[in-house]
Amino acid sequence: MPTHAHAALRALLHEAALPAALAEAATLSGSGPGLPSSFRVGAAAQASIAAAALAATEIHRRRGGLPQAVAVDQRHALAEFRSERHLRVGGKPPPDPWDALAGLYRCGDGGSVRLHTNFPHHRDGILALLGSIPPRRDAVAAALQQRGAAEFEAAAAEAGLCVAMLRDKVNWRAHPQATALRGQPPFILERIGDAPPVPLPPAADRPLAGLRVLEMTRIIAGPVAGRCLAAHGAEVLHVSAPHLPTIAALDMDTGRGKRGAQLDLRRVGEAARLETLLREADVFLQSFRPGALERLGFGPASAAAARPGIVYASLSAYGHLGPWSMRRGFDSLVQTVTGFNQDEADAADAPGNPKPLPCQALDHASGYLLALGAMVALMRRAEEGGSWLVRVSLGATAEWLRSLGRLPHGFDAPDPGQAEIADLLEEHDGARGRVAAIRHAAILTETPAGWHRPAPLPGRDAAEWI
Repeated sequence: MPTHAHAALRALLHEAALPAALAEAATLSGSGPGLPSSFRVGAAAQASIAAAALAATEIHRRRGGLPQAVAVDQRHALAEFRSERHLRVGGKPPPDPWDALAGLYRCGDGGSVRLHTNFPHHRDGILALLGSIPPRRDAVAAALQQRGAAEFEAAAAEAGLCVAMLRDKVNWRAHPQATALRGQPPFILERIGDAPPVPLPPAADRPLAGLRVLEMTRIIAGPVAGRCLAAHGAEVLHVSAPHLPTIAALDMDTGRGKRGAQLDLRRVGEAARLETLLREADVFLQSFRPGALERLGFGPASAAAARPGIVYASLSAYGHLGPWSMRRGFDSLVQTVTGFNQDEADAADAPGNPKPLPCQALDHASGYLLALGAMVALMRRAEEGGSWLVRVSLGATAEWLRSLGRLPHGFDAPDPGQAEIADLLEEHDGARGRVAAIRHAAILTETPAGWHRPAPLPGRDAAEWI
């Protein structure tokens, strides 16, 4: 009998207009909830990772390589969906990336809001919005008792800050942004310009060898997409800026297989350097806040004009339509507003204790969906020509995960720790010491996926292609 993961995989391949027979080349092993959750996170992990791997095998075949099989085990896929938790440096976990003020707070009207304060400017902005209070949880809690949940969420959004009001599924469904997301596919592919076909390179030992990815992303989802493309052989150049905050532990996990440069696009010469890189890239991968790169001259239309034939892969929090299309957001916030936290609490028989999903499932799934969309666009470019825009949002991914259905006894599942996933780790010497990290969960028979270089320190590499 087909599993939910197989059904989800077939649906993704159909959405991508890839041959349905590709699904027959995939072995998805393991069953059950996998992690304590009422949602089918295991199916989402297997399907998204397998779909991206199958797209890579199809590119390899179209380049003249051998057809091949793909295997993704659920336990391994779920470990990769928590890869940042399993990272070890010198045998020890890295510092907790969560700021002490982050989390869920009760407001004066009985509602609740989740604050995301992991970046210093977001943290300082929220403290200022609350009346320049001291940076203590008790002070934040007391200040929020004087505010309404919806009012503070709106005020924070107006200030460019990251706050989400806790909603249940019913309240979210009634929201105009939910209406905008409803019916959207997990990824959107749109032709945005004319260009002659660009043939895929000749066959090589890895599916994406010879293809260049210019990446400007931060935190988890966007970097996971770049990590996935690097695992299948793409040359990925990650460009950050020296003035933007980052989280070292996440960089060490998601930066594997990439090179890392720094450019400050506020400077004319460095913006020109990025444009030079763009003109020689196949994929431009970005996850900056909506509108940020457009204002700097690197939005989709500008990129397609500068580099006809570009595949512009873009990640947002809530999608490109609706009243929240320009709103910033993170996985934890999207979970909160879309009802997942309340649904998990109800399923665990703890309605007064909102529960997050057991992993950053929206981030990780979105990363693989973005990589999938980019590879599909590369194949379209080879056949039809054109410049292409790939859109993925955490909000649409939340809709997709919810569409996979619920598990009636999902919280009976164990919550594996480091000892239980030790066999899935690989070790290498990184810029910060000996690193142990999760291997890629997709096993390809002819072109094994993986990373041949450790994550770089920010700005270690020159802003140029190899």
